[in-house]
Order: sequence, then structure tokens, then C-alpha cells
Amino acid sequence: MLKELSSQAQHLREELLDFMEENVYPNESVFEEQLKAQEDRWQVPPIMEELKVKAKAKGLWNLFLPDEEYGKGLSNYDYAHLCEIMGRSPIAPEIFNCNAPDTGNMEVLVKYGTEEQKKKWLEPLLKGEIRSVFSMTEPDVASSDATNIQSSIERDGDEYVINAKKWWSTGALDPRCQIAIVMGKTDPHAEKHKQQSMILVPFDTPGVEVKRHLPVFGYDHAPHGHAEIHYNNVRVPASNMLLGEGRGFEIAQGRLGPGRIHHCMRAIGKAERALEFLVKRANSREAFHSKLVDKGVVRAQIAESRLEIEQARLLTLHAANKIDQEGAKAARKEIAMIKIAAPRMALNVIDRAIEIFGAAGVSDDFPLAAYWADARTLRIVDGPDQVHLRDIAKLEIREQL
Repeated sequence: MLKELSSQAQHLREELLDFMEENVYPNESVFEEQLKAQEDRWQVPPIMEELKVKAKAKGLWNLFLPDEEYGKGLSNYDYAHLCEIMGRSPIAPEIFNCNAPDTGNMEVLVKYGTEEQKKKWLEPLLKGEIRSVFSMTEPDVASSDATNIQSSIERDGDEYVINAKKWWSTGALDPRCQIAIVMGKTDPHAEKHKQQSMILVPFDTPGVEVKRHLPVFGYDHAPHGHAEIHYNNVRVPASNMLLGEGRGFEIAQGRLGPGRIHHCMRAIGKAERALEFLVKRANSREAFHSKLVDKGVVRAQIAESRLEIEQARLLTLHAANKIDQEGAKAARKEIAMIKIAAPRMALNVIDRAIEIFGAAGVSDDFPLAAYWADARTLRIVDGPDQVHLRDIAKLEIREQL
């Protein structure tokens, strides 16, 4: 039996559902139209800021933070239900200030930031006034093993000097981006998982160079986007170090546990909406003397989709609850399992919907192609399936032998 939502989460869920129907879904096309009408796609469409103001006024803001000082104080289990709803729309997470990578970066600052760092960077992020970047992945190494990272963070008196080539830094092209969290090596001779550190780099610091935009399956994801960034002899105050030298992996683990719940629940939201599209389309189209929805093969696709969605949701909620009860480290296996199961499921469901839509399904007239691209990308984000399969097997063997 599923654990019940808290009364606060239930109330927020109802408010969120209403807000999505009244404000978000009707304005998805407005957002796209405004984006296309702009001379510069890398400027924020006005409708986004208008919707953010409305969401904040409704109290639907910073829902992801479990710390009551900064957010709503919801558990991971409670927030997971809300995250799924937001995941149904590509524009929704930002409207509620629950968009990656800002969520993870805010969590890092809440957990590990100094009071000075929180004042300077966390507060404007919490207000939705600025955006941020997380720079970890590198083009020259297999970054699924983060110990491969070659970026250098060297102490020089009261400063650190950063030299790094990073890519897939989400949000770097956003005109509101003002701060990056950069992961690199402070001591290449230390113990394997104590070599790396994370440091705050203001985006206007001399030497920070956005080299190029990186599209995903042809989608530019403007005005947010992804980029390759070079950090060339970038100097920042020593006080910008997060938690301390050699603590990078510790921070990463604290950041990624809840973040993977968010990714998976958003994927489930996309799958739910794709299934709704599938059923409506099948009911509106006729081929070979009957509606598509009445054909056995289509009904089998609908049934398979429902089975897979429910399985992925239950597994993800179980992982969220275990994080709440025992911490992210104890839930490592469950987190790895959902990171594989949810994107795989979403790809299956979205692909079935695309098939029912035919050529329209791969067009930009409907969101299915973009959903598919996001779901496929999620199998790489925060570690590829193969890494998580390895971890699941290792933990399972350890438990049994």
C-alpha cells in the first residue's frame, strides 16, 4: 500500500493541477510563438516571467527544497508527486523555480554553502532572479567515471586558479546565468575520491568563455540551452570553495540522490501525457473501417504503457521514501534502478504514441518528438545505464554473499 501524501502536499498537488490547467498548458504555444518571434532566441519570452509571478503568488514556488527555511519542507516522497505533474510540460519546471540545474545547485548551497555564499548566490536563485550552471562533464575524458576529470583548481595565495574544458553545461546560454559550480582536481595525488573539489565561479569572471552551443537531437532548448565552456586561468577568491578541498564527490552524492528522483518523476509525467495523447489520437482516427482505439494491437499498446508507467512510478516513489527514511547512501540501489527504469519506460510509451500519430508524431506540431529526445538523453544524464547496472549488480551481490 502506498504511503499517503501529507496534508500539505495534497493541498499543493490540487493547487498545482489547477494551475497547470489554467495557466501552463494554454501557454505552451504562447511560449513557443514568442520564442520564434524574437530576433534573439536566447532571450526569455515575456510569458515565462508572467507565469513565474503568478506561480509565486499562489505559493507554488521552490517546492523541491525539504528545508523549511528555504522551501516548503516537503519530503522527497511528497515532492515526487508534484514533480511528476510539472514534468508533463516542458515549460513548467522553470515556472515554479524547480528547474535543473538550478534545483541541484540550490540544494548544494543549502547543504554545503557558507553564509556568505548563500547570501550572494542562493538568495537570488531562490527568488528566480538569476540562473546557474553545473560544470562537470568534460569532452576529453569518459565523464561517466568522474575520477577521470582533468580540470585543474590550484590554490594561489588567497585565490584559486581554474583551468578546465567543460561541455553539456546546461543553462550557460541563458542571459540570466550568473554563477557556475565547477568540479575539478585540487590534488591529483590524493586518494582517488579525494582529489576533486567544487568551486563557485561567477559567470562574468575574466577567462570564462562560452565556446559553442550544443543542440540535443537538433533541439536548441533556447533560451536555456547547453554549452561547451572553457575556463582559462580563471581566478576566484579562496572563499568560493564549497565545503573544502577534496570534498567534491561528497557534494556530488548529496546533489544527485534527490536530483535523480526529480528526473525520473518528470519522465513519468511526460509518459503520462504521451499516453493521453495516444488515446485521444487513436479515438479520433479511423483506418480500415474502424477507429484505431478499437483495434486489438492499439489496445495492447495502451495496456503495456499503463503497466510500465505504474511500475516505474511505484519504484521511484519507493526510492524517494527510502531516501527520506534512511538517506541517499542507503538508497543507492533503488536510485540506480529508477534511473534505468524510468527513462526506458518513458521511451517505450512515447514511441508508441509517436507510432499512433504517424508522421505527425515526429513533427514539431506535437511535443512527442521533443519528449522522446529528452527521455533518450536522460539515459545518459547523471550516469549512463551501464554504470547504474554495474552498481545494482555490485550491491545485490554484496547483499547476498
